[in-house]
Amino acid sequence: MSAVSVDYIDFLSDSRLEDYRDVRDKQLLRDRSLFIVEGRENVRRLIRDSSHEPRSVLLSKPAFAAMADFLAQLSDEIPVFVGAREVVNSIAGFDLHRGCLAAVDLKPNPEPASVLAPPGDRSLVVVLEALANPDNVGGVFRNAMALGVDAVLLSPRCCDPLYRKAIRVSMGAALCVPTARFDSWPAGLEELRAAGYRIVALHPSQDAEEIGTPAWSAQVQSLSRMALVLGTEGKGLSAEALSRCDERHRIAMVPGFDSLNVATACGIALHHLFVARVGNA
Repeated sequence: MSAVSVDYIDFLSDSRLEDYRDVRDKQLLRDRSLFIVEGRENVRRLIRDSSHEPRSVLLSKPAFAAMADFLAQLSDEIPVFVGAREVVNSIAGFDLHRGCLAAVDLKPNPEPASVLAPPGDRSLVVVLEALANPDNVGGVFRNAMALGVDAVLLSPRCCDPLYRKAIRVSMGAALCVPTARFDSWPAGLEELRAAGYRIVALHPSQDAEEIGTPAWSAQVQSLSRMALVLGTEGKGLSAEALSRCDERHRIAMVPGFDSLNVATACGIALHHLFVARVGNA
């Protein structure tokens, strides 16, 4: 492994750093056809585990000292910019706690079919309807990576999982878990049904099947392909989406309390599914 080639920066006006200016402006980043990854561990995951490739990396001097050996695996064609902490913070427009950003080329949105497991393979996917909060979206992706989900699919109105905060909350999982966005909703659920998935809503209604019971575990063990559908924690799933689901499953809670944060609910459900399905693998 060769030593990383570094471009040291001293001036805020350096024209090579345009990708890192105004990184809080999501539309501006889209116009530049890029997204931003923040934090040392997330940049490590970007380089080590994801299919995305950075355009460049921008680090403070302390961050570079901590990551120099790891960054040496980058192609010589990918610039690594290093500057004083105050210079890097001024370029980004906010205080970089871990002193590290990567600008990444934005790929075209894949078709949902392209991220699904081959026909006949066992598969579990998560489907999100209209989640607008990047913390929740990031939390779902973190759960998905930890608990063996094959892909996360999004309705048209969902928050972008490649938004900087969503990536940060996901601990880089949003860079690694395959994802795609449906063009139409809830008609997109029919694409999953046609691909052999059983469409299961996570929904708190009392007529839903309680997750975690022996009967429920036996039921989900028999499903080789499942799509777990979640909505917002306020309104929940829309009536239109619910009407296209084959089953409803719920998390047991104390009387009078029927709602959990969606990322928390997702984690509980996926853990039960992981235990049930791995036991039958």
